[in-house]
Amino acid sequence: MDEHRTGLEKGAAPAQGEGCLVTAIRLPVRIVVLVLVVPVRMVWDALVVAGRVVRDTVLRPVGRALLWLGRAVFVWPFVALWRWVVVPVGKALGWLGYVLLGVPAVWLYRYVLTPLGHAAAWVCRGIGAVFAWLYARVLTPVGHAVVWVLKGIGAVFAALGGGAWAGVCWLVRYLVVVPARWVYAWLLLPVARGVAWAVGMLVTGVGVVLYWTARVLFVLPALALWRWVLVPVGRVLAVVAREVGEAFGHAWRIAGRISRAVGRFLGTLFRWIFVEPVRWVYRSVLTPVGHAVRAAVLRPAAQAARSVGRAVRQTLAAARDTARQTLAAARDTARQTRAELRRVLFGAPREVEPVDRREPVGRDTRTLGSSTTALTKD
Repeated sequence: MDEHRTGLEKGAAPAQGEGCLVTAIRLPVRIVVLVLVVPVRMVWDALVVAGRVVRDTVLRPVGRALLWLGRAVFVWPFVALWRWVVVPVGKALGWLGYVLLGVPAVWLYRYVLTPLGHAAAWVCRGIGAVFAWLYARVLTPVGHAVVWVLKGIGAVFAALGGGAWAGVCWLVRYLVVVPARWVYAWLLLPVARGVAWAVGMLVTGVGVVLYWTARVLFVLPALALWRWVLVPVGRVLAVVAREVGEAFGHAWRIAGRISRAVGRFLGTLFRWIFVEPVRWVYRSVLTPVGHAVRAAVLRPAAQAARSVGRAVRQTLAAARDTARQTLAAARDTARQTRAELRRVLFGAPREVEPVDRREPVGRDTRTLGSSTTALTKD
């Protein structure tokens, strides 16, 4: 809990180091805030309970229904469309594209473009060999000769240009640079230093005057206002704000306990007024009546319904067997009629003559002493 509890809440003296202003402000502020916060907290708790009830009884079922409806309207039709329409059509289009485009493209690449590419590569290699021979045997010697001639001409022009540049540099050094350096060192630099010193002194004096004027007119009054007015007022406002915040915290917690107690009282009252009578009526009246109705009405009705269902199933089974036998007899009659018509129209089928078999026909099995083979037959 908060360390700044009052003696009314904690039963102890105020905290060490708190002044009389804090002690005088704390109790009235907490009483006023408690009176203001208790209705708000009770309304808030009531809204929370109502919101939970609405969420559990209305919003969640409605949300589940909307979710199922959204799946039924948007998801399942698209899934069925994808599974039974798009996928088969895509497979058919893929097979058709492979047959109409892939196979001809592979054949064209293998039997047309590949030979043409090999021929073009052979021609390009021959042309490259010709150009390489021309570059190595003709262009390279000619280029070396031209470079040697240009190097000689460049050396001559470089010698002439170097001499002319040295002369021009000597003339510029002794006619322009040396006089300009003497004028800068002995004339311009002393004058500039004097002007800078005078301007610096003037600016320093003006700055000192402006500094003390601003300090006396603005800084010292502002410092006095901050130190003797704003700081005490700020400390008082900070104490008041802290106490108000702590009072709101304490009042909110106390209001929560009061609201919980009121809610439990109302819940107990509602249970004893409505829930317990309804439970007693359900347990003492409706349950025996329901058991009696079940034993006297529902159970005989269920047995009768089961007996009727059993009789109906037996009747349906007998009718199904009769229909099956009738159909079998009709099929046999139709088969015999077709056989008679075939015998009348095409004659009787030829009888197959029996063939002497090497194996015994009857049920007697072969033994070592019997003569049933071709070698031991009498």
